[in-house]
Amino acid sequence: MSRAARVVMIDGMRSSFTFVAAPLLVVAYGLIRLLDGLDGERGPGLAWTTGHLAFLVALFLFLPLLWELRRRAGEGRFATVTAAVAVVGIVCSLVQISVDLVVGALAADHDDMRHRFTGFHNLPGVDLVVYEAGPVLFYLGLVVLVWRLVAAHAVPTWRAVAVTLAVCVAPMNLDLLPVVGLLLLVGLAPFPRRLA
Repeated sequence: MSRAARVVMIDGMRSSFTFVAAPLLVVAYGLIRLLDGLDGERGPGLAWTTGHLAFLVALFLFLPLLWELRRRAGEGRFATVTAAVAVVGIVCSLVQISVDLVVGALAADHDDMRHRFTGFHNLPGVDLVVYEAGPVLFYLGLVVLVWRLVAAHAVPTWRAVAVTLAVCVAPMNLDLLPVVGLLLLVGLAPFPRRLA
């Protein structure tokens, strides 16, 4: 096998891994979150930390996934700006999840967690940037990139529909995160390795 063929194969394997692993980690986070809430409270503890770590890794995996979608969408200005907007959304989500992890690690119990979160939420602009508008940019960019691929006849419409449904379900109820992850998996994996 030539060196060029090996590079293409390795790049394809990395890409395939990301397109499968990121949605599966969203499913894992959703399931762990459901288990964590069985006693009526979420966190602090092992389930809180494990679930948030799974989602943190998922978010990091979505970074190269977005850039790969951008590449497959033609790497033009529109695709680049869309991917960049989505990356800003991921950064906001990473801040949110990191704060959740730190608060969970420092808090003695659920009441202590609530108190620590209140202090963070009281900072000017935090709710808007980190919890409300900021993360929406990720989902918006993801949907736009996938529909851009549909417009380019690079992927079938059903993939974009699945991703769009995932994005629509996500804000309804966090208990539906396993469904969100499965819809993302349907829409993104196994993702075609090249444009049609």
